Amino acid sequence: MFAALAYTLMQRLRKIALAKSELENVTSATIRVRLLKIGASILRNTRRVHIMLASYHPLRNIILIAARALAP
Repeated sequence: MFAALAYTLMQRLRKIALAKSELENVTSATIRVRLLKIGASILRNTRRVHIMLASYHPLRNIILIAARALAP
């Protein structure tokens, strides 16, 4: 059941956040490896969660576009 949920979330991520990008037509495994398996540090405070990414990542712009597309 969790695998089905993860697959559905990945499909929605591709359709909503990665539309018109170079990762628009890739598989879920490729999205996972290229975007989600990156080094990050997470700082949690009572009001906000800060995700600090590495200073250099080849797909940094796509990550920022996807995050903005998914933000309310």
